[in-house]
Amino acid sequence: MKIIPIEIPDLLIIQPTVFRDNRGSFFESYNKKTLETKGFYADFVQDNQSISHKNVMRGLHFQQPPFAQGKLVRVVVGSALDVAVDIRKSSPFYGKHVMIELNAKENTMFWIPEGFAHGFVALEDHTILHYKVNNYYNKNAEATLLWNDKDLNINWNTSNPIVSEKDQEGLSFKDFISPF
Repeated sequence: MKIIPIEIPDLLIIQPTVFRDNRGSFFESYNKKTLETKGFYADFVQDNQSISHKNVMRGLHFQQPPFAQGKLVRVVVGSALDVAVDIRKSSPFYGKHVMIELNAKENTMFWIPEGFAHGFVALEDHTILHYKVNNYYNKNAEATLLWNDKDLNINWNTSNPIVSEKDQEGLSFKDFISPF
C-alpha cells in the first residue's frame, strides 16, 4: 500500500497493492497494521455505502464537532469525482478544494479527515461508494455546504446534476461559520 500526500496537507491518497492474474485481481482494501507502519492512524467505527445513478451529486457534507468524522472513501463499482473542501479556519487552504476521480478499476482510496466537507458526483450508473468513518453519525451534527457555491468554485464536470432537496439548501460559504 502506498500513501500519497496531496496539495492540501492531511488529505491523502491511499493506493493499495493490487495482485492481478488471469483469474482477476485481489487487494487488501484496508489493513490497519500495514497503514500504521506507514504513519496512517484511524480508529474506524462505522462503514457506510451509497449507490448512485450517473450525475447524482451528493454533498458537501460534514459532521460538526464533537461528532466530526474522518472518512476513508473508495469506489467499489463505477466511478465518481470526489471532492474535499478545507473548512478549518486556521488552515492556509481554508475554502480550497481537491477533486480526484475514484473508480473501481484503480481501487484508489481518499482519506478525508475531520475539518473537511465532502461530496461527490457519480460518473456512471450504479456507482457504489464505500467509506469507513472514525466517528458515529449524529443527525443533529450534520451540516451541508452548497455544492454549487460560487465562492467555492467547484467544477463538477456535469451540466445536469441530480441533487437532493437537502443538498440544494446547503449553506453558502460566505455565510458559513466554521466550527473547526
